[in-house]
Amino acid sequence: MPAHDENTDYELLPPIEEAQQQKANTMGQEERSLKLEGRNGDAFAWNAALTAIAVFAGITWIVVLTNSPTSVGWFAFHPPLQTLALALFTYGILTLQPTSQPKTKAAGLVRHQIAILCLGFPAIFFGTFAVMYNKSLRGADHFTTWHGTFGIMCMLWIVLQAGLGAGSVWFGGTAFGGGAKAKAVWKYHRASGYVLFPLLLLTAHLGGGWSHWGSKNTGFFIRLIAYTIAPAVVLLSVYTRVRLSKMNFS
Repeated sequence: MPAHDENTDYELLPPIEEAQQQKANTMGQEERSLKLEGRNGDAFAWNAALTAIAVFAGITWIVVLTNSPTSVGWFAFHPPLQTLALALFTYGILTLQPTSQPKTKAAGLVRHQIAILCLGFPAIFFGTFAVMYNKSLRGADHFTTWHGTFGIMCMLWIVLQAGLGAGSVWFGGTAFGGGAKAKAVWKYHRASGYVLFPLLLLTAHLGGGWSHWGSKNTGFFIRLIAYTIAPAVVLLSVYTRVRLSKMNFS
């Protein structure tokens, strides 16, 4: 038998109960750490934004579907898809705003990209194509209203915005030099998004609240709620949750 060295130090495993308690304490610390990302009012702003964007999109879908959508050709795809895209953009922004730790940032970025890039971008692209194709079929002029002008500006901006965002995080941001250079581009991507978002809401306000389609198919009170009050609530709620510390350009 091997000799027993009485001076040898052995690391004893803790009892099962103690190990479980240590695990519970660690999980509790992680949960408290995650909770620190949220500020007072964040949860209320989250609920307000999602409720308002649901009212905005829901009313639009109901109006389109209850007013003989087949009679307006390809245009019938435009309002539902644009409002769906705005709802996805809103969620994509909200879900990434409070994150400040590696794990939550990574999870938030995945949700952000799924909502905005994988779902929202195709929706708004096809919605824009639908209205432009419908005008071409009827021989109508393009971009004759502020709604149409802002709309095409937003689409071009969205393409640029998506390129900046993807290039700054995909493959370690190698498209922009990686590291600190890519992180700097991401800050501009974030700041640009907060300018683009109200322009998108303004475009929707003009299209739903002041267009011939909106006036013909909805009453003033409905238009006021869906295309003025709801977008204003969405914007205010999103801006309430902004972390200016994430846009430090110094």
